Amino acid sequence: MKASQTNLPVDATRIADVIKGLARITEPDRPYTRRAFTPMFLEGRAFLDRQFKAAGLETRIDASGNLIGKRKGRKSGLGTIMLGSHSDTVPEGGRFDGIAGVAAALEVARALDDAGIRLDHDLEIVDFLAEEVSIFGVSCIGSRGMAGLIPDGWLSRSEGDLTLRQGIVDAGGDPSRIAQLKRTDISAFLELHIEQGPVLENERRDIGIVTAIAGITRIEIFIEGQADHAGTTPVGARRDALVAGAALVADVERVALRLSEGEWHFTATVGEFEIEPNAANVVPSRARLLIDARAERREDMERFITEVDRMAVELQRDRGVTVSSPKIVSDNMPTPADITVMAALEAAAENAGALFRRMASGAGHDAAWMARISRSAMIFVPCREGRSHTPDEWAENDDITLGAAVLVGAVRRLDTELQEQT
Repeated sequence: MKASQTNLPVDATRIADVIKGLARITEPDRPYTRRAFTPMFLEGRAFLDRQFKAAGLETRIDASGNLIGKRKGRKSGLGTIMLGSHSDTVPEGGRFDGIAGVAAALEVARALDDAGIRLDHDLEIVDFLAEEVSIFGVSCIGSRGMAGLIPDGWLSRSEGDLTLRQGIVDAGGDPSRIAQLKRTDISAFLELHIEQGPVLENERRDIGIVTAIAGITRIEIFIEGQADHAGTTPVGARRDALVAGAALVADVERVALRLSEGEWHFTATVGEFEIEPNAANVVPSRARLLIDARAERREDMERFITEVDRMAVELQRDRGVTVSSPKIVSDNMPTPADITVMAALEAAAENAGALFRRMASGAGHDAAWMARISRSAMIFVPCREGRSHTPDEWAENDDITLGAAVLVGAVRRLDTELQEQT
């Protein structure tokens, strides 16, 4: 049974108006597309800037191109509680991925004003630049920048004549100052996001308290077989790279199923699979696989990597093909949520009458980078059929509104508790 929407300290209509306003700013033939570093994204940013200012926030664009609205606290120098997410989308993406988090964060500031509550901490609402994979092939640019973690060489990445450096400038940022302006004043960061999965909806839960953002490891494997005539070479005499690769895919699934049987989140997907020469009448001579594995616990990922190494050796032995040593092309550690912020979110969910559960995030989020410089945690709200990154993505406004109410309660609690812990 869903929590009651009565007596919540937030305004559902204002939240819906922000989400609808951004939804109208889209490439007409590709709903809902508002990719970072495009004119459509900047139009959405201008809309949010007006919304922030109408809520009484002092707005600015920081060096990394993030839009920030500030509500000053009573105690100067105490630090900042930050809320927010992102407003950029994937191509033909959804109306709520990121956007719901920005709208809910803005509503927290408005709700505090309505109640006449001034926090001791400064409160900042943020729309991060380019959380989604951008035209430059990289993601979480704004949150990485705020944390001082833009990798060497990224600013020179280009798409056509445009470099990432210039893209940040066009968004209002100053790439030359990113390294010097790493934030050290953020006491806590909270992010609301749609779940992008079916668990909350299936279990009829209102809120997911995110325990950790899964680490993501990508592993590349090449399989060398032998090209032969598909009509004349006996099946039993072939060195078919595709058949060997298919066997490896099945083994990856088997191991992933075993690792996911417990309480900890684990997934593994062969998301890229290429073969050569890719001709109907030729036995495939070469295959390339890219495995995307995600684990809440690092020890599970290490077990998986060990299993992949073992499977590669056995595949070469049993199939008569040559298998490259699995190459880890990227490897990000899991990011556990801060226990103090999690506890505040859980207490706020209970006070709001929300049905909640703990759960890990299998997707990456800006909160993972903010955790490098502050206490950080997230909540999920349900989305229909767990779908995301599609025009069919949908979240009920009542669910987002309840999530915003949870944020209000958590922020008020943290405003006191963070001082007690210093």
